[in-house]
Amino acid sequence: MISISSRRIALAAALAAAGTAGAAQAQDESKGTIDLAYVEWASEVASTNVVRAVLEQQGFEVNMNSLSAAVMWQAVGTGDADAIVAAWLPTTHGDYLERVKDDVENLGPNLEGTKLGLVVPSYTHDKVSSIADLNDNADLFDGQIVGIDPGAGLMAQAEEAMETYELDELSLQSSSGAAMTSSLGNAIQNEEDIVVTGWTPHWMFARWDLEYLDDPEKAFGDAEQINTIVHNGLEDEMPEAYAILDNFHWTPEQMGEVMLMNQEEGADPYENAKQWVEENQDTVDEWLEGTSDS
Repeated sequence: MISISSRRIALAAALAAAGTAGAAQAQDESKGTIDLAYVEWASEVASTNVVRAVLEQQGFEVNMNSLSAAVMWQAVGTGDADAIVAAWLPTTHGDYLERVKDDVENLGPNLEGTKLGLVVPSYTHDKVSSIADLNDNADLFDGQIVGIDPGAGLMAQAEEAMETYELDELSLQSSSGAAMTSSLGNAIQNEEDIVVTGWTPHWMFARWDLEYLDDPEKAFGDAEQINTIVHNGLEDEMPEAYAILDNFHWTPEQMGEVMLMNQEEGADPYENAKQWVEENQDTVDEWLEGTSDS
């Protein structure tokens, strides 16, 4: 006769075996792991999490790695990252692409209609409307242009713009995207003048009344696109993931929806991305064309 304790041990062993088998089965069902690199910009946090949610919905495991722009490009070039959906081209990240062009494939734009430049509150724009006017009004801004992380291509362009317009009365202060928007928000709350490095799409344009300073010399170039870049060989290794990345394309308005969701107190960008994917399945279905679920 089997004792109660023996039965419990046998049951525990059976449950453990079932759990192990279930985990093994789940592992077998996984279509593989995709490593996505991105820069910690609000736009790229939104897009990379949405792509992650779609890939996971299709059975892939996804790792996300937040890196500086230079390291992000290096990672996709070496294959440490499989893909990025955060390539601002042709200008902002043009130098980075040039360094790794033989090791990557450019799948083209996933978002069009971007812009970069120097941004001010609308009440400041009434006083200073052009980058060319900044030197004569440096005192309004305490001699500072508030920037983002020093490795960003936007910062390199801002430095070039300062040379183009001979802005010797101002200095470019590096910080981070979050610190920049914090400084902008504080200045607006106190109705103070401020000039920051900015880009579209960004949630700050939905929250505050902002204007780009005119750039008659086109120091920041023309409108750009955000492209998807994958490491060479991904199409052969993971054709379904490649197809999804190749199909991924959305609008600044759609990206703006996710970015605004991410600004709510306590927001989780990953959970917001999953919610957006669930609520916009018609759009997602277009990204799945050419896959087993299309």
